[in-house]
Amino acid sequence: MTMIINSVAYRKGERLGDITVEDISEVIKQPDTFVWLGLYEPDAAMLRKIQEEFHLHELAIEDARNAHQRPKLETYGDSLFIVLKTAQLEEGKVVYGETHLFVGSNFLVSVRHGSSSSYTQVRDRCERAAKMLAKGPGFGLYALMDFVVDNYQPVVAQFEKDFDDIETDIFKNKSDNLVIERLYDLKRQMLELRNAALPVAGISHELVRLHEDLIPKELRAYFRDIEDHVSRLLNILDSMREMLTTAMGVNLALVANSQNEVVKRLAGWGAILAIPTVVYSQYGMNFKWMPELQWQFGYPLAVAVTVTGCALVFRHLRRAGWV
Repeated sequence: MTMIINSVAYRKGERLGDITVEDISEVIKQPDTFVWLGLYEPDAAMLRKIQEEFHLHELAIEDARNAHQRPKLETYGDSLFIVLKTAQLEEGKVVYGETHLFVGSNFLVSVRHGSSSSYTQVRDRCERAAKMLAKGPGFGLYALMDFVVDNYQPVVAQFEKDFDDIETDIFKNKSDNLVIERLYDLKRQMLELRNAALPVAGISHELVRLHEDLIPKELRAYFRDIEDHVSRLLNILDSMREMLTTAMGVNLALVANSQNEVVKRLAGWGAILAIPTVVYSQYGMNFKWMPELQWQFGYPLAVAVTVTGCALVFRHLRRAGWV
């Protein structure tokens, strides 16, 4: 698998052309020039070479070598190391990856790990906006972060669709253990996406507030826009999590109500069956003299009284909705 996706030099927003890794250290010495390097799951040898060419801090290189980092922003001298959590849909399932970014005044390095969309379209978009790309690596950094945040949106849309399907099943009396499992699984996925998106707002805020040397004044509004997008996404996720909690309560209430209906019907039929039970229990007693025992109409009368009593109780319970 190719580790180097792109290695391009830019001067004043114009593309100079592809360069080799070995030439990077010389190219970035040229005025008004920066290098944008894209890597995918580089090995230790490649990262050591990148460290030498860009003079990167060894701790940042160690983090970039080991995936499964938390989203963060670290400052190492004149350069920044940023970790972003990426998310995308694959066959209806949410898969996560990581993007590690090294940013300096004359370079931008992106390192992708795991499932992550290619950043080729991001580079093409930046090259079409040469005026903004002339601001330096800061604009490329914005474009990459914005792309990562935009890819959260389809995931949220899938969550909303899944929730609508579960909600429909709940109110179609399909409230069972499977529905509860789906609700909990969806809530867990929402929390995982929230944990991935939340730090991006803090990173954007810090880039605007503390790193004016890398983020010129003209680009600050763009990072504030990323912060705003993340805030809206978090609000949607929080609202959906509250609705999920409510849906869990509704599901449990419907289950309890269904059980109550069963208990009511059992109790109703129990009341109806109590009448013949009492009557025929009396006639089963071991006494010589029983009412109407020797009367030829005694048995039909007992049956008629029993049936009439059962019918009256049934009618009353039917009106009350118990049977």
